[in-house]
Amino acid sequence: MDLVEVLPNRLHMLRFPIGQAYLWQDDGALTLIDSGNAESAAEIEGAIRSLGLEPDRLERIVLTHCHRDHVGAAGELAARWGARVLAHRLDAPVIRGERPVPEPVLLDWEIPLYEHGLTVPEAPPTPVDEELEDGDALGFGDGAYAVHAPGHTDGSIGVHLPRHGVLFTGDCVAAVGPLMLGVFNVDRARAIDSFRRLAALSPDVACFGHGDPLTSDTAAALAKGAADTPA
Repeated sequence: MDLVEVLPNRLHMLRFPIGQAYLWQDDGALTLIDSGNAESAAEIEGAIRSLGLEPDRLERIVLTHCHRDHVGAAGELAARWGARVLAHRLDAPVIRGERPVPEPVLLDWEIPLYEHGLTVPEAPPTPVDEELEDGDALGFGDGAYAVHAPGHTDGSIGVHLPRHGVLFTGDCVAAVGPLMLGVFNVDRARAIDSFRRLAALSPDVACFGHGDPLTSDTAAALAKGAADTPA
């Protein structure tokens, strides 16, 4: 795992072989956005300690959607450190293991990528403490709130911190070369609409489920990516 500073003393990216998570700091209180795979808990704890912070300051884990590379370590971290797990109402039953992970509608070129993604360990059933709706306050980041962004999964969300100009897109948007629509969507048309909705927030910093964060010309790049995405 690589630990990458995005905003000094505020935001770090935790990059795994497949996927990534983000650690946000609020005056000592910690929030994870996504949690890596099921084998990531020890690495995440080590990353927190390497920053001179204590894992027991982890207050919440916000899950952008139900896929195994995003939710895998959430349950272990929550049980160990007392963090609350938050996810959208529509993905919460999948995260808890009550419903199967929804099958994406794959484009031909996505098939080998999807098979590679399935090499990530399956996520164990994970309790969800709070089921979110669009616009719900998340309790960190001076006013962070959930942005329902369906299409990748029904319950995918973005996380917007307007006072800091930061947006977490989950897998709705990917930064693999030019910004693009994320892959493995259950509903491509809805995912495109969500991409456009997220782009309209015009953040200064955008953090993705896959690919490096954008910290300059971000709003313009998101707008162009959304406009250039074919239906």
